[in-house]
Amino acid sequence: MSVRSVQCWRRPWHDAGAEGLRSAGPVSLPKLSEAPFAVLEQELAKGPVAHGWPDQTWTLSRIKTLIGRRFHKGMTLSAIAQMLHRHGFSHQVPARRAMERNQEAVTALPAG
Repeated sequence: MSVRSVQCWRRPWHDAGAEGLRSAGPVSLPKLSEAPFAVLEQELAKGPVAHGWPDQTWTLSRIKTLIGRRFHKGMTLSAIAQMLHRHGFSHQVPARRAMERNQEAVTALPAG
């Protein structure tokens, strides 16, 4: 703990005791409230292909683009990750590669 942190907490504690240290809540409101997030969930359920991407993989970058297109809002990738986590989403990584996978064809695909 830094000296500056102690200084920032000391005055509210001195003025109001433990009540002065109580959190005032989040500094800002979420970028997407509950109603728009419900719409985002529906859009995510349609899958990336329905939104023009060549495969069925949602990435934070793609979700950021979707939010920008659909809601005209800008969010950082970390803010999107935190928002999704708060709503019960988690990142998923395939446990193994498909046996049918053709690595040469995958390597030849342009990045998207």
